[in-house]
Amino acid sequence: MKIKLLAVNATVAALYVALAFAVKPIAFGELQFRIPEIFNHLIAFNPLFMPGVVLGVFISNLNSELGPIDLVFGVGHSVITLGLAIFIFKFVSNIKVRLAIMTVLFTLTMFIIAFELTLVLKLPFFWTWLFVAGGEFVVLAIGAPIMYTLNKRLDFKNML
Repeated sequence: MKIKLLAVNATVAALYVALAFAVKPIAFGELQFRIPEIFNHLIAFNPLFMPGVVLGVFISNLNSELGPIDLVFGVGHSVITLGLAIFIFKFVSNIKVRLAIMTVLFTLTMFIIAFELTLVLKLPFFWTWLFVAGGEFVVLAIGAPIMYTLNKRLDFKNML
């Protein structure tokens, strides 16, 4: 692994964790607005960002009040959804469309997190899915134009 790739992914993970801790009261639980989820959009530009995002989720979930089960479901959700996105992006080159796909894909797959919360907190599945998916959608829908604009300055595709 190249040093630059390692350094950039470590930075992404650190930023994810710092943002997650900054918004911890709204980043965990049945109604989530996990602001660092905007880093999921990095994969729309370059799939090599995946390790940094997944590591950020892992470290953030170490401090979850739900315990180790949040590592399994949270990290699993990220790996599955980012993997699906990388596969889909082999057929889609337009960045705006990729950002929209990422937003919809993560919103829909929040059923994984809803299932976890249903198991642990005994919450009703459908409403939990609706609430966590809504929070994910808001964060990623607002984050997409932010990441698009940042990309013009930082060139995420060629950063790694």
